[in-house]
Amino acid sequence: MTSRNQTILDQIRAEALDRGIPADDVDRWMGLVRPCALLDDGGDGPVVGRFGGPVLLPPDVEDPAYPLIATIDCAALPPDVTDLPLPADGRLLFFGYPEENGMGNVVYIPAGAAVTERSRFPQWLPPDKPENAAIYKELPDGEMHLTADISLPFVGTVDLPGPPWAESLPGHPHSEALAEVWEDQWGGALLLFGGYGTDYNGSDPLDIAAKLAVEQVKAGPTAPRADNWVLLAEASVDRPGAGATIYWTIQRDDLIALRFDRAQVLVYWNP
Repeated sequence: MTSRNQTILDQIRAEALDRGIPADDVDRWMGLVRPCALLDDGGDGPVVGRFGGPVLLPPDVEDPAYPLIATIDCAALPPDVTDLPLPADGRLLFFGYPEENGMGNVVYIPAGAAVTERSRFPQWLPPDKPENAAIYKELPDGEMHLTADISLPFVGTVDLPGPPWAESLPGHPHSEALAEVWEDQWGGALLLFGGYGTDYNGSDPLDIAAKLAVEQVKAGPTAPRADNWVLLAEASVDRPGAGATIYWTIQRDDLIALRFDRAQVLVYWNP
């Protein structure tokens, strides 16, 4: 753990104690810390991909239906920067549409695969339409720099017996207050990679993803429990008077099997 991250943890612990939360409960919460990566278009961190840029896909992959948000070079990621079972090399492409009723998908391209360049703009979202141009203007573009970070839950769980996805925090009497402490210090980034997803309208985005996957009856086994799902990435796009957060989620077994076609993508629209 870096000295920066240890300082963050010390600050969180001190703030929680100042709020009167018992030390044992604070320490129990701190045991939920997970590694993650903050990805921005500047900074001193190593370059691990880029935002926007050319859309390069294998010939057998269809033209994208959504704008390209980010491309991550898996081989450039430092070891243990997340606790996700990621491929050792190749690239992950994150597509999404940060608008009401928006959607998205993830594409994995193995290292050395032949690719062809596609249009940056999906056919159904031409850039000459003012409403689309306003969205494209806000999408980040440029090299992606990494900062190794830590993550804690943004959504607290209090009551027992609780839903199955709450078992990681059984009976924690101060989870809501501790989640507030964490959110108060959260600085954000253009792309959060790994860790816990931010608040999805008062819910854990992995809970929403698990429920939607069951309702949609996607091919293959689908876990209704959020603890079988992981956050791949999350991006927030601000707009004048509105904003949207895109969550790319996947079941852990599907990630190991490189079944990115089974990823569940959520868009939380916040006008």
